[in-house]
Amino acid sequence: MLIFNWRPVKEKLLTMEPKGSITSPKDRPQRSLSTSSGLRYGSLVNSVTSLAPELADKPPISNTRAYIAVAVLCYVNLLNYMERYTIAGVLPIIQKYFDISDSTAGLLQTVFICSFLLLAPFFGYLGDRYNRIYIMAGGLSVWLVTAAGSSFVNKSNFWLLVVLRSLVGVGEASYSTIAPTIIGDLFTGPKRLIMISAFYIFIPVGSGLGYIVGSSVTHLTGDWHWALRVTPILGLLGLLLLVLLCPNPPRGAAETHGVGVTGKSSYREDVKYLLKNKSYVWSSMGVTAMAFLTGALAFWVPTFLSRAQVSAGIRPPCTKEPCNAQDSLIFGGVTVASGILGVFLGTTLSRYFRDKVSYADPLICAVGMLGSTPCLFAVIFLASTSIPVTYIFVFLAELLLSLNWSLLADMLLYVVVPTRRSTAEALQISVCHLLGDAGSPYLIGAVSDAIRNSKPATPQWSFRSLKYSFLICPFIGILGGLFFLMTSFYITEDTKAAQQLVEGDPPPQNGPVFEPSLEVNNDRNK
Repeated sequence: MLIFNWRPVKEKLLTMEPKGSITSPKDRPQRSLSTSSGLRYGSLVNSVTSLAPELADKPPISNTRAYIAVAVLCYVNLLNYMERYTIAGVLPIIQKYFDISDSTAGLLQTVFICSFLLLAPFFGYLGDRYNRIYIMAGGLSVWLVTAAGSSFVNKSNFWLLVVLRSLVGVGEASYSTIAPTIIGDLFTGPKRLIMISAFYIFIPVGSGLGYIVGSSVTHLTGDWHWALRVTPILGLLGLLLLVLLCPNPPRGAAETHGVGVTGKSSYREDVKYLLKNKSYVWSSMGVTAMAFLTGALAFWVPTFLSRAQVSAGIRPPCTKEPCNAQDSLIFGGVTVASGILGVFLGTTLSRYFRDKVSYADPLICAVGMLGSTPCLFAVIFLASTSIPVTYIFVFLAELLLSLNWSLLADMLLYVVVPTRRSTAEALQISVCHLLGDAGSPYLIGAVSDAIRNSKPATPQWSFRSLKYSFLICPFIGILGGLFFLMTSFYITEDTKAAQQLVEGDPPPQNGPVFEPSLEVNNDRNK
């Protein structure tokens, strides 16, 4: 092995007269680049034989197989979010069945998110080092068993339901952490944005269908337990498709024309690298604020609107099961429609402005967060006067928040090197859920209980207590918008640094410090 700087050799190769072998990405010589953790940028240990021009193999994964893989990942993502919000769709019925308060009801979502965020770093670590399909399949198997088991809990075992809901987070932690990185390794550039958008559009679609399926199945069967059995049944098919049809592409395959990149670093080095990536840190704080909003709204809005109608005398209070689940059905439809339109609009704006303004993505996210704030105020104060107008503002708020879904994922993929993307996804998930939607449903419920307990219980006061607790949300939206504005100051520099590192050029010394051990590797079976 000879030790020398790759950069001059690269420049010589690029200036050589082409003789039919160096004409396209497929025909470029394959590189074997590696560094030990102690070497600085540009100090590359290269094999002399790897410098000889060779015809590159065909891409390891065909376009058809890549599209099929994205379709399967989208299907499983749909089921994940359907299952997550099915309970929210029948929450008033569950509260009546178990005779629990708002804060205790919010605990059902909080324990699920807590297990999700605690396990995400573990799965992120595994996802950067081992076969990602096997990891996801194992997590989804746990998800199927525990989700199905929660549908058999009887009235005297509420805390068993809480435990099972926490275990459901195991499957989602494995899947949500790893699936986006597979898409990132199958596509690059505008095509990756489109594929990521397709994947993330199923977050609002799945969430909305969770409300619709939960309320509809409960209405048809007269028993909310059956609503929790739909997604595990459909999930069996998803697990089978995942194992049979989804490839495990080399990490960084999209950026290296199918060759792939491997890295040798400790978890501590990975975390240190991410904390020095300013755009990653600020965008993660923005995602946290967004998670707080979406978690609180998704869990409590149907109940809030139901209480508003009871308070106004439009609907009688629920005294026996099954309670009226019409608001969950409508809210689910609104969520699906606003989510599809929002993700499509966000993707379109990004594709149009990204070539003109390099920091367009975080600006779009900031506009979405800040624009949703007045809509949230309108939802809170108009619910007692006009339900139809309130739903219009619910639609607008969710539309603006949905602008961000695909952009957030794509930003992470292009500012973080391929060998650390699973860890980056995991840490972002942990932080955004820990400080976001893990606590927001419980916090809103706890504040509502505290306010309601200050006066004798009436339908009107029950509505107002939840209304006042919702006032936390608009201020979190403003904070999130400011975080994304801060991201826009650093994202151009961080994107260039990540690209230069993957391509083999040292990033500028005045940018974020990168100390990965990267190797462009021809072994596609890892």
